[in-house]
Amino acid sequence: MRRTRHDGFTLVELLMVVAIIGIIAAIAIPSLLRARQAANEASAISSMRSISSAQSAYVASCGNGYYATALEVLADAPAGGSPFIGPDLATTNVVKSAYTVTMASDAAAPASVVPCNVGPLGTGYHATAIPLTGGGSREFGTNATAAIYFTVSPTAIAITDRLVPSGSPLQ
Repeated sequence: MRRTRHDGFTLVELLMVVAIIGIIAAIAIPSLLRARQAANEASAISSMRSISSAQSAYVASCGNGYYATALEVLADAPAGGSPFIGPDLATTNVVKSAYTVTMASDAAAPASVVPCNVGPLGTGYHATAIPLTGGGSREFGTNATAAIYFTVSPTAIAITDRLVPSGSPLQ
């Protein structure tokens, strides 16, 4: 008598395993996407805090009471010093963690005021972090008040040097 061995899995067993993996993936992927958006939003909030802190240091030490008008100015180190902001935020319209970060000023400082580095000065500033498609569901901004504001998409954040026409303070 000859015995036959049946090693391995049947097609039905393999299909069941693939179906189970598919169900688990369908459950996990939306959670992973939400976690990724939350991480992107946390990074955008951190960028707004970094800009606000850098502006406070700039006003006190380099700007003679006036603010930097662009991220490039904060990235420019004064003689014998270090930059006010890190290289990850050193340029206007930089994309960081699926958010585009910008900074500007509404009004220029008097021409007679000279900063310790080579940047133009302003009487205030406003910075925004706007998500790329799928990067987050909130827009963030900060200004000379040093508070961080947000709006939920599709409402765009409106922010000036001193006012926030559309946006709620981040708690």
